[in-house]
Amino acid sequence: MRLLIAEDELDLAEALTALFEKNNYSVDAVNDGFSAYEYAVSGEYDAIILDVMMPKMNGIDVLKKLRDEGVKTPVMMLTAKGQKDDRIIGFNAGADDYLPKPFEPDELICRVRAILRRGDEYRPTVLSFKDISLNTGNGLLESNSNTIRLSGREFQLMEMFMLSPGIIFPAERIMEKIWGWDCEAEINVVWVHISNLRKKLNSIGSKVSIYANRGLGYVLEDRK
Repeated sequence: MRLLIAEDELDLAEALTALFEKNNYSVDAVNDGFSAYEYAVSGEYDAIILDVMMPKMNGIDVLKKLRDEGVKTPVMMLTAKGQKDDRIIGFNAGADDYLPKPFEPDELICRVRAILRRGDEYRPTVLSFKDISLNTGNGLLESNSNTIRLSGREFQLMEMFMLSPGIIFPAERIMEKIWGWDCEAEINVVWVHISNLRKKLNSIGSKVSIYANRGLGYVLEDRK
């Protein structure tokens, strides 16, 4: 797997390069937005880690330009900005995930693995099933004119279920698809996130929920 890291903090860029190379990724690193665009527009990378605040061109503008030109490479926004509006701008520009600094290296690795599994499935669309819709641009889940924002992992889980409603996903498969087969998180993290999604679905008045099929896995269906 080949990654592009665009980060203007030189020490952090070097640390990230070492981190991913240690985990068997091939890495190119640049330190300004213009270089990030020139490298990324080739489409030769499996994923891009893109800082927002960079000289010459900020990360949001880089991302918008790439998406406008049809580059579907998964992008992780990595920035010191953590406000809600900044995250929304990033998702609306076409980001696949958003991780504010400071962060844990293990979490970054797991989340990059998650967007890599999505490949070129970038979808600036709204997914719908029964009485719910999921905006893949801003991570909003809606039902009956009520909306709620999903966390990164919650969004990935709900997107997975909404792309395959009625399909049973074993917990191990969910763990592999969302967290990565070699992620060190415990398997019960799947149940925790599904429990959170159930509560959010209930809070917006949806008749849809995620059901446990004993011994098999989880499935998105109408409430009985």
